Amino acid sequence: MRIAILCHVRQPIAQPFAGGMESQCWHLAAGLQARGHDIVLFASGDSDPRFSIQPVIAEHYEKTFPDAEHRGFAPLIAHLDAGYAAACDRIATGGFDVLHNNSLHRFPLEPARTARVPTVTSLHVPPYDALRWFVQASVTPNHRLTTTSARQRDAWWPDDAPPEVSVLHNGIAPDAWPFVAQGDGSAVWCGRMTPDKAPHLAIEAARIAQVPLTLFGPVEDRAYWDGVVVPLLDGSIRYGGHLEAAALAAAIGRASVFVFTPCWDEPFGLVAVEAMACGLPVATFDTGAVREIVGDAGWFAPTGDVAALAEAIAAARHAPRVPQRARVEAMFTRDRWLDRCEALYSDACREREPS
Repeated sequence: MRIAILCHVRQPIAQPFAGGMESQCWHLAAGLQARGHDIVLFASGDSDPRFSIQPVIAEHYEKTFPDAEHRGFAPLIAHLDAGYAAACDRIATGGFDVLHNNSLHRFPLEPARTARVPTVTSLHVPPYDALRWFVQASVTPNHRLTTTSARQRDAWWPDDAPPEVSVLHNGIAPDAWPFVAQGDGSAVWCGRMTPDKAPHLAIEAARIAQVPLTLFGPVEDRAYWDGVVVPLLDGSIRYGGHLEAAALAAAIGRASVFVFTPCWDEPFGLVAVEAMACGLPVATFDTGAVREIVGDAGWFAPTGDVAALAEAIAAARHAPRVPQRARVEAMFTRDRWLDRCEALYSDACREREPS
């Protein structure tokens, strides 16, 4: 199949990944390409050049418009609207069999567009006002929509989802996250350095548990990082940097417990799955879809309860590691995910309305 993958363009689709959306778009393109599909990535122009790139915008917008996200900044909105309008027009005339839309933009959802190119839209975030109506109005027979968890699906469609909507769990390549039979007694945290990811709470809990902790990930909110997180770093609490996947997998695998501290309605939790693949039990806040995804591999604390999280860290780090790996291999592999994507593409193409 000739497949267009339309991406969110806040960050480039390239390593080291800024977050789960960037990682999943990269692995979607690489995985489908390896299966023989003709893939064109509609992304920021500074994305990974190993793919055939059609730029939505020349460079990711966090570089062009730093710190403008979620602020209703009119120049950024106009910039993105122009880029996505042109990209959607190119997709419509590009001879594509199907579009996999991961953009979080309203234009690819328009029924007039999905009638021209069968579309699968993957929703990676909880519902928000700027997109909610457009998503709900976009449901047609040749437009399939997915969420990353049942919890996320029910948030988007609290009164029962239509049949065109299904849960598509994210997937990883287990070989890229090697299993390690025993950790070194330490804890590890990974994610974007923002208040809603709450590394500062992971630090507080690790201190109470008297467990060394290493943080990994990009510094997204500089004021939060400098003002809240950096003052908490010391000999037992360190920052390991923002690493590419292979180095990050090795660093995570050495630890004994993964600390997960989402303070929002977490729709999936890719970093937790990656850590589980390495064998790490997960000490986590019980929020969003975390219990659905982590399951028996998790030790749970109420969101924001640092003392309870410290207890979870102390209990989890002595747990057997094989069950975590087994859960990933049973539920969250890249092959399973790609199989489902291909089935969704076929469904959308079959339902294509006559032109």
